[in-house]
Amino acid sequence: MTNTFQKQILPWMLPLLFLVIWQIISMLEIVSPSLFPAPTSVLESFYELVVSGTLLEHVQISLYRAFIGLLIGGAIGLLLGILNGWSTWSFYTVDTFVQMIRNIPHLALLPLVIVWLGIGEASKIFLVALGVMFPIYINTLHGIRSVNRGYIEMGKMYGLKGWGLFRHVYLPGALPSIFVGIRYALGVMWLTLIVAETIATSDGIGYLAMNARQFMQTEVIIVTIIIYALFGKLADIIAQFGEKKALRWHPNYRK
Repeated sequence: MTNTFQKQILPWMLPLLFLVIWQIISMLEIVSPSLFPAPTSVLESFYELVVSGTLLEHVQISLYRAFIGLLIGGAIGLLLGILNGWSTWSFYTVDTFVQMIRNIPHLALLPLVIVWLGIGEASKIFLVALGVMFPIYINTLHGIRSVNRGYIEMGKMYGLKGWGLFRHVYLPGALPSIFVGIRYALGVMWLTLIVAETIATSDGIGYLAMNARQFMQTEVIIVTIIIYALFGKLADIIAQFGEKKALRWHPNYRK
C-alpha cells in the first residue's frame, strides 16, 4: 500500500494542491480574471477548442514536427556517439568540430535558419533535430567510453569481436547513459519547438498561443502551456518505460 501511494498518488498531490490554490485565488479575485483565469474557465476553453477541432489540428502539426526532429537528430547523435566512442581516430577527427557546434545556442540560429530554410516545416524540424542531437551524442559517447574494461576483455576471451562485442558488451553497458540523453533531449525538443512555433509559423500549438495573445485570450494561452507540460510528461513516461524494458537485466532496474 505504501509503495503504491508513493508511486501513483504522491506525485500528483502537489499538482492537485496547486489547482486548488489556483481556484481559490481566482474565486477571491485576488488577481484580475482576465490575467489569471480560473481553472474552470481554462477547462471551458479547452472543451471549446476540442469540440471545434482547432486543438487537434494544431496538436497534430506540433507532434509531427517534434517526432520527425527527434527521429533525425536522435539518429545522428546516436550514430556519432557510437562512432566516436568506438573509434579513437573518429573521436579525434570529429569530436572537436561537434563540440564547437554544440556550444553555439541552437535557438540563436533561428534568424539564420529562417533565411536559409524559410518559415516552413523544414526550419522547425531542423531546429528540433539540432537541439536533440547533442544531448544524445554526449551521453552516448560517455556511455560507450565508460564501459568497464574488464567486461570488454572478458568478451574478447569468449571470442567476441566487432559487431558481437558491440552488441553484447558495449551497447548494454552504454544503455543507461543513452537513456539519460534521450530523456534530456525530450525536454530540449519541446523547448525548441515552443520557441520555433511562437516566432515563425502559421500553425501548431505555439502559433495557437501567440494568436490567443493578440486577442488577450489568457485561457487559451494557459491551455497551450498545460498541453506542452502534459506532452513533456508523457514523453518522459514513455522514455522511462522503454528504459525499464531495455534494462530489465540491470540490477538497478529490477523490482
